[in-house]
Amino acid sequence: MPDYGVDTEAWEPVPWSWAAERLASARNLWVVTASSKGRPHAMPVWGVWDDEEHRFMFSCGPHARKARNLAANPSVVVAGEDTVECVSIEGVAAPVRDEARRERWIDLYLEKYQPLSPDLTPEFLRDTLMFEVVPERAFGIIERENAFAERATRWRFE
Repeated sequence: MPDYGVDTEAWEPVPWSWAAERLASARNLWVVTASSKGRPHAMPVWGVWDDEEHRFMFSCGPHARKARNLAANPSVVVAGEDTVECVSIEGVAAPVRDEARRERWIDLYLEKYQPLSPDLTPEFLRDTLMFEVVPERAFGIIERENAFAERATRWRFE
C-alpha cells in the first residue's frame, strides 16, 4: 500500500498466527457478497475459521440474499469484527454438500457458539445452507499510528 506510506524500511510482516487467532476468536464476522450485477451485500454472521485447512464456514437460510448472491457469484470477502486489528480474507465460497464435512463443521460451530447460545442445536444447523470459503488472499492491518505503516501484511493462499 505505497500510497498510504506502507512501504518503509521498518516494515515487518504480521505473522499468520496473529490473523488466524483473530479469525478464530471473533464472535461476529462480516460476509460481503455481490450479486450477478455487482450489487454488494454485507452482513455480520457467526462463523468458524479452521486454521488447519485454511477454511471458513458460515451458514444462512437457503433463501437469504447471501445464498442467492453466492449462487450467481461465488466471490466473497470475510472480515473480522475488529476495526483496529483488522483481518479480511478474499476467496470463493461454495455450499458444503458432503454430509461428513457438514457434520465436522457443525461440531466446530457448536464448540464455538453453544457456550454463548445454549439452545443452539445440530438440527438447526443441518436445516441451513452451509458455505465453505476457500481463501485466495488475506490482509492484516493494525490501525494504530505506531503500527500501520510498519505492519500491514498480505498473505496469499495456494
